[in-house]
Amino acid sequence: MLEIANLSHTYSNGTVALDDVTLSIPRGMYGRLGPNGAGKSTLLRTVATLQQPTSGRIRFGDIDVLADPQQLRRTLGYLPQDFGVYPRVSAYSMLDQLALMKGITSGGERKSVVDTLLHQTNLWGVRNKSIAGFSGGMRQRFGIAQALIGNPELIIVDEPTAGLDPEERNRFLNLLAGIGDNVVVILSTHIVADVADLCPLMAVLANGRVQLQGKPGELIESTRGKVWKKAIPHSELEQYQERYDVISTRLFAGQNIIHVLADKKPAGFEPVEGGLEDVYFTTLSNVRRAA
Repeated sequence: MLEIANLSHTYSNGTVALDDVTLSIPRGMYGRLGPNGAGKSTLLRTVATLQQPTSGRIRFGDIDVLADPQQLRRTLGYLPQDFGVYPRVSAYSMLDQLALMKGITSGGERKSVVDTLLHQTNLWGVRNKSIAGFSGGMRQRFGIAQALIGNPELIIVDEPTAGLDPEERNRFLNLLAGIGDNVVVILSTHIVADVADLCPLMAVLANGRVQLQGKPGELIESTRGKVWKKAIPHSELEQYQERYDVISTRLFAGQNIIHVLADKKPAGFEPVEGGLEDVYFTTLSNVRRAA
């Protein structure tokens, strides 16, 4: 169990990135949704011991993370949004070097670990290819391979599917799902479908605060009968935004499909079956209204 209590962080320029964040994250996949600038990456870097918060506490099991960051690093796997490697080194050589840095000094044990990870991430066939020649999806799978070195009990992945094509995204999500049962895996993203597909628990972070948390199914149920849709010409969008609480818009066949939040059905609208995306946009709409 990862316990985050009253965590806050203010940068030197006065920007408040985290504002009294409290979360309890059990084993399994845990989704963290939020728009750009919500504080997601700051939170993950803090949990990953890459920066100290202004205040607050973090515990992982018996480990006091802020007091003893080195102990957490021994059981941590981390895939940041942008990770750097030596591009002209082969995948095998890079993983071998990283395993050595992780403390696996026995050559035989290291070979077993690297071979297993390359098979697990479907990179065995390109193990001798330089990472510079990898596609985006292959690089992300390599990132997961390096994050799994040493059988970590806490794995953090930050925006792992951004920029991947649909096939690579599905392959990557299946890989995450396969490792997420027995360890704590934090999936931080702004892609709602990734959380809906994988995570039994989730939270929405915006303006540095936890705005919503719970089980996706229960959160979806909470918006049922409150979200309505209508197709309108683009020229009428502004007047609808003035009259209704428009939580999202998207283009379809040259028209705007708007979703609005209302306790009763507005004239001319149709009910929306509801989904996690509507929960997310409703939460962000509430945040904007309160600002």
